[in-house]
Amino acid sequence: MIISSVSQGIMWAILGLGIYLTFRILNFPDMTTEGSFPLGGAVAVTAINLGLNPFLATFLGMLAGALAGLATGLLYTKGKIPTILAGILVMTSCNSIMLMVMGRANLGLQDLKRLQDYLPFAPHVNNLFLGFLAVTIIISLLIYFLYTDLGQAYIATGDNRDMAKSFGINTDRMELMGLVVSNGLIGLSGALVSQQDGYADVSKGIGVIVIGLASIIIGEVLYSINLTLFERLVAIVVGSILYQFLIAAVIALGFNTNYLKLFSALVLAMCLVLPVLRKRFFKEVRLSR
Repeated sequence: MIISSVSQGIMWAILGLGIYLTFRILNFPDMTTEGSFPLGGAVAVTAINLGLNPFLATFLGMLAGALAGLATGLLYTKGKIPTILAGILVMTSCNSIMLMVMGRANLGLQDLKRLQDYLPFAPHVNNLFLGFLAVTIIISLLIYFLYTDLGQAYIATGDNRDMAKSFGINTDRMELMGLVVSNGLIGLSGALVSQQDGYADVSKGIGVIVIGLASIIIGEVLYSINLTLFERLVAIVVGSILYQFLIAAVIALGFNTNYLKLFSALVLAMCLVLPVLRKRFFKEVRLSR
């Protein structure tokens, strides 16, 4: 159970890293997540069923997520549609696209070879190793990117859009790029999770934005505010793993699994409220002195 929870947490952490690029850095509440995540899984699983190599199938899943992000970005930057509405439009359309891709509501891998099967260890160890390798590569690439001039322009756009524009930064291009990269990572997470679970389903995206946000918020609650970029990204991975442990504990205690989405929302709400309560508590303690 421990290895399974850790491997699941690492795979879902890629989703959290993708959401972090828009939600925290860009200040963009992107609802595309609930469409690009299952879309990545649907494309990858369908490609494997068609006989494609799992590596290529996983890349196609990531590309599908990136295209969903591109659609949202174009609706927002060129069509001037509000952020949330643009994401909802693309999220809704992804449902029909998945049905077109798979030809049904869900599709299994059965005995087909998955990405994990190329590793020489036991199945649960393969999942853990693959997740760790993927997260390590993604964090390394994100750190490299965000410290480049282009990455700094992207961060500046999220900090203050008007100020960034006054410095000659094309903020529309930065937002478009952020949505493409973010949803590409989310699509990759969907492809990896679907291969780990052994199937893709059009309903797999329901509530995933809550899971991704929970990974971010739990990591921020556990650690101090003044974190380096590397520490912040690692905190998301730790938060994702802890969230999966909470889910595993709820299941082990015999709670009805039909209420897991409600539990996820409650966990996220508590994590959001906790810093406020903690700040208020310490303020009251200082005043009492």
